[in-house]
Amino acid sequence: MSDATTQIDETVKANDVVLYMKGTKEMPQCGFSSRVAGVLNYMGVEYTDINVLADENIRQGIKDYSDWPTIPQLYVKGEFVGGCDIITEMTLSGELDTLFDDNGVGYDKEASNKIREANG
Repeated sequence: MSDATTQIDETVKANDVVLYMKGTKEMPQCGFSSRVAGVLNYMGVEYTDINVLADENIRQGIKDYSDWPTIPQLYVKGEFVGGCDIITEMTLSGELDTLFDDNGVGYDKEASNKIREANG
């Protein structure tokens, strides 16, 4: 494994929820990263954010690691979940709630319901 791949592998396995994104959870640098971080922030999920713009090796490495061409990328309990479109669909369908419930990840169920109500 390359240094970037090793670092990514260690990060996703050491943290319950990890979002590889452009920018940070406080200051996303693209609309797709902003949408996923916004959902997680609104739902009160504790997660580790990795700014791929800060390290070109990580930016390319995460794409190779997941075999997924786009950023952001969400990982839960070491497993790749998806990018912006998938996370949006899972949020609106309730699948993200189920994934968090099944993996013991804390979140605000009321906030999750409000997202669905607002987009219903």
